[in-house]
Amino acid sequence: MATGGITILVGTTKGAFLISGGDSRAGWTVSGPFCEGWPINHIVGDPVTGALWAAGGGDWHGAGVWRSLDGGGTWELARLTRGTMDDWAENDPDFAAMINWNGEALPFTDTFSQIWSLGHAHGTLYAGTKPASLLASTDGGISWEKVEGLSNHPSAGSWNPGAAGLVLHTIVADPADPKKLWIGISAAGVFATEDGGNAWERRNRLSNSDNCGHHDHPAAPRDGEIGHCVHNMMRAPGAGDLLYQQNHHGVWRSVDGGRNWDDITEGLPSTFGFPIRVHPRDPDTIWTLPLDGDSQGRYPPDAAAAVWRSRDGGASWQDLRQGLPQQSCFFTVLRQAMAGDARDPAGIYFGTNSGSVFASLDEGESWDEIARHLPTILAVEVLDQA
Repeated sequence: MATGGITILVGTTKGAFLISGGDSRAGWTVSGPFCEGWPINHIVGDPVTGALWAAGGGDWHGAGVWRSLDGGGTWELARLTRGTMDDWAENDPDFAAMINWNGEALPFTDTFSQIWSLGHAHGTLYAGTKPASLLASTDGGISWEKVEGLSNHPSAGSWNPGAAGLVLHTIVADPADPKKLWIGISAAGVFATEDGGNAWERRNRLSNSDNCGHHDHPAAPRDGEIGHCVHNMMRAPGAGDLLYQQNHHGVWRSVDGGRNWDDITEGLPSTFGFPIRVHPRDPDTIWTLPLDGDSQGRYPPDAAAAVWRSRDGGASWQDLRQGLPQQSCFFTVLRQAMAGDARDPAGIYFGTNSGSVFASLDEGESWDEIARHLPTILAVEVLDQA
């Protein structure tokens, strides 16, 4: 359970896990699985109250959000949509009794199958769904409403799914302005609101349309816009709206809140990867984890793991390998499976689809495997109760 200091929050295909390292970020201990073995696509925490939320589901369970107010000791589930188990239970009283099914009406019936992302800011909890929509809760995840302004966007009918479906997977809040929010949808791109979710602007424009001409990949930039299959996005610290994203085709930087994007992929070994991470205090320091390509296996180039860091906003890159496997490494790190703390030096953490969690307490210079043999890791976040 979360016991103060640093706790790594891990979402997996077989429930949520908590990895506690205390104030010293050492002696890591694993607890779990929680959430009754549900697939957990994302898990976040509130450092002020210690509340935890874990979200996921799928065709069998339907979609839902789990909540713990005691550091993971006990969990409550807010079910949001139906799954196959509801169909079974309706027709099989014995099965209904076995799973303690009560036939309650669920608020969103069968309109989406999973929660893919969570975001907590300014007293509001947000959730992104598959198919893509945005939900909001102002009572800590007990009840939810759909953000209709996004669902009613004029472009909604033309949104195309990525390989994992049409998923709203990234939610980015402005720490100073509760009305500003950015979201990422695969494969519809970046959207932003500045009025609390009533109106949304699609923000996928290339800063230099000449970058479009030489790509033949279907997810590559074209028609004056970056590829719409955004994989992960993060806002940099500071007053400006500096954003970074890892796309299906490259790493990108925007100095104006996503209105224009610059390609900063040069120097990386691949245009493909999933996560992006920004330093908690330095807006020019970022980390990403390139993979060899969407159709080449999606593992580290040359089967040798490296986290790549830039200290100058993407103008140049350095590969960081100490402590990471350098032979026969075929893991994947998914879009929400890299996180960081705000300590000094900043800690960086990532989880793999082979069930390992790696930690660096020196901003990527060296790495240690702090957990292994977990289920497939879908998400990693950090709760710091200093």
